[in-house]
Amino acid sequence: MICFDHVSKLYPRAAAGAAALRDVSFRVAKGEFVFLTGPSGAGKSTILKLLYMDERPSSGEVRVSGYSSNAIKRREVAQLRRRLGIVFQDFGLLEDRTAEANVAFALEVIGTPRANIPGRVARALTQVGLASKATAYPRELSGGEQQRVAFARALVNDPFVLIADEPTGNLDERATRGIFQLLREINASGTAVIMATHDLELVRSSEYRTIELNHGEIVFDSLEAPSYALETD
Repeated sequence: MICFDHVSKLYPRAAAGAAALRDVSFRVAKGEFVFLTGPSGAGKSTILKLLYMDERPSSGEVRVSGYSSNAIKRREVAQLRRRLGIVFQDFGLLEDRTAEANVAFALEVIGTPRANIPGRVARALTQVGLASKATAYPRELSGGEQQRVAFARALVNDPFVLIADEPTGNLDERATRGIFQLLREINASGTAVIMATHDLELVRSSEYRTIELNHGEIVFDSLEAPSYALETD
């Protein structure tokens, strides 16, 4: 479903010899849950940007659900992203729209028939446990609730993979536990999850696959070395 094949990424303004990624190779199977860990600047966010084709590799190839970074056209990037769910650390909600309107916006921009939108929005908000907050504005929601709205917006198109970039970074411990439980439920329903995180306690407390990066290289993959103990940053 997802394949990184000897991928390297060098940004034009980077210091000479400094690469965001160096010869990275791994695969993610359908329905898998994968943590991406490592210190700041290790390459986690670059991997996610390559997944949704916001960036292209300097060398190597990224394949996502039949799309190749070496051959994908601009219009196909839009088609691919409609099949992905993407959540960031900052919730990115529209402050002048209710929770349901924020979720509906993700359907409106891709031309979903208007009659189909309310039912899909209601289902997505129910999935994240916020059906009762549908008419609330972001300012009326807690940080954890705002992040759940962001998840509902990402899930409303029934993505085959959910990409989460530090989704608990701005949340307290209780909200973090709630979001992680939501991610577990999303994954149990069949959606693959790729989550970048600095929260090693969260990683250690779970049984999911962990890929650790450092200086743009994979230094550990629990799929290959399950007995490894994660070190702190």
